[in-house]
Amino acid sequence: MQFTSLIISNIEVSPGYWRMRMTAPQDFASAEPGQFVMVRVTGAIDPLLRRPFGIFDVGTYLPAQSGAVAQPYLEMLYRVVGKGTALLSTLHETDLLDLLGPLGKGFDLGTPGEEKLIVGGGVGLAPLYLLAKELVKNSKVRLFAGGRTRDDILCITEFERLGVECYTATEDGSLGECGLVTEALWRRLDQLQGGASVYACGPHGMLNAVAGIAAARGIPCQVSLEGYMACGVGACLGCVAPGHSHSQETPDFRCVCTEGPVFDAGELKWRD
Repeated sequence: MQFTSLIISNIEVSPGYWRMRMTAPQDFASAEPGQFVMVRVTGAIDPLLRRPFGIFDVGTYLPAQSGAVAQPYLEMLYRVVGKGTALLSTLHETDLLDLLGPLGKGFDLGTPGEEKLIVGGGVGLAPLYLLAKELVKNSKVRLFAGGRTRDDILCITEFERLGVECYTATEDGSLGECGLVTEALWRRLDQLQGGASVYACGPHGMLNAVAGIAAARGIPCQVSLEGYMACGVGACLGCVAPGHSHSQETPDFRCVCTEGPVFDAGELKWRD
């Protein structure tokens, strides 16, 4: 769907990270965890292209006016890194945005009752909150959140309110353990000895490590890629990622916006 959305709130939740809530159509309640929206940041020519943002949450809110009925909303979690996101951070309540979505393939929720381990950091946590919201209905869920500093660990309180057990790790030791969050993931998998599924979103290096850990243990792993997208609907082929059989002789590419952004880790080619 392409639709015009009214901003309800736009709040800086950590230095450089923002959480935006906006109105959504009634049908948006069926959005799957892991799907995304393409946002036209401004009606001007520059920036020209839409920007992709993972769907952090969907729900309903009650407008302030008397006699109002509950209305659907969606939320995005984003980091200011360039001109487009800098413009987003200047928007206020009642400003309008043009959106396209929900787009892409979301997460498979897996086997009920099996422990679910979700791994992310920074804006990589964006699609994982809605995922956790669904997983906790039928499974024990643990979050492993990592980042360079405490500023990169976002919305932990919201995950805890869902009943998710949270582990944090920062490279400078400013929050949680000092080191990489994948080390905590290793330890938990040692304790479980199978019987779990892994879900991850974040920087490619982290996804590469998580995919390797899951493959070594023989457990299912799904990853959400953060591709650079120009269209979001598979027309430009600017967001392709190498598939597991890719080589110079036999190219194998997957379109992140239509075949993903969520993939089984075994579908993709990772660094050794």
